[in-house]
Amino acid sequence: MPTLVTIDGQSFSESDAKISVFDRGFLYGDSVFETVRTYAGRPFALDEHLERLRWSASRVFIELPVGIDVLRSEVLATLERAGNPESVIRVMITRGGGELGLDPDLAMHPTRVIIVAPLRTPAPEAYTRGVKVVTFRTQRIADATDAAGAKIANYLIAVLATRQARRAGAVEALIVDSQGRVVEGTSSNVFAVIGGRLLTPPDELGILPGITRGRVLDAARVLDIAVEFRALDIERLIAADEVFISSSIREILPVVTIDTATVATGAPGPLTVALLGKFRENTSKPAG
Repeated sequence: MPTLVTIDGQSFSESDAKISVFDRGFLYGDSVFETVRTYAGRPFALDEHLERLRWSASRVFIELPVGIDVLRSEVLATLERAGNPESVIRVMITRGGGELGLDPDLAMHPTRVIIVAPLRTPAPEAYTRGVKVVTFRTQRIADATDAAGAKIANYLIAVLATRQARRAGAVEALIVDSQGRVVEGTSSNVFAVIGGRLLTPPDELGILPGITRGRVLDAARVLDIAVEFRALDIERLIAADEVFISSSIREILPVVTIDTATVATGAPGPLTVALLGKFRENTSKPAG
């Protein structure tokens, strides 16, 4: 199954796709991106992802080089050429190339890149048995800046946190901020079930408001599960009745171990299972 790339509207194979070493996305991580997956070969919530890409770009003062309609067409064309049964799509906008230096005005023109690759999802037992996560204390790069909450490609903190997770036999690291609050995962949003209520950190903490997170909240309302936006510390999270993470690729993934502590019974909880079922039911009607 092939991986195909479109750069500034031109198509390339995986081996032939190249950008300049002077591109600021390479030099400084000066870029924004979105990750989209397909269901039945169709990109899920594509329009929402592209609108969030535009919002992220505005937060870091990158002007989209083309309109959303052009980006959408390029995504769909690249997806069709790839022909995979299911795909993961990465759409990236960099500030572009130019003379060396941090001044953003040195960039000549934004670069747009679309990558379509075969989709790889967690093993089925991850959903039936649950997974382990670890906590990682840090301050995120965009915290206390205009870019807070934007999906920027400077992922050094996430890379280091993921390294720690892998060494501990975990699938994800949960970011704990300077005030001891669990804000989000390196590539996921976090939820807890406490006393029959679904809790998740509020947007005001500078989290990335995930597209899948939004669908989880919609599913909770349909299932008449009360939702509360609240900061969670590690102790409260470990003591929860259920914990799970959400992302485009992983959907809703039950968490049964945090660091060395077992969450509740050590098995996926009933509300997590119900939300996953409702979420998957809704993906049979992709938006975008």
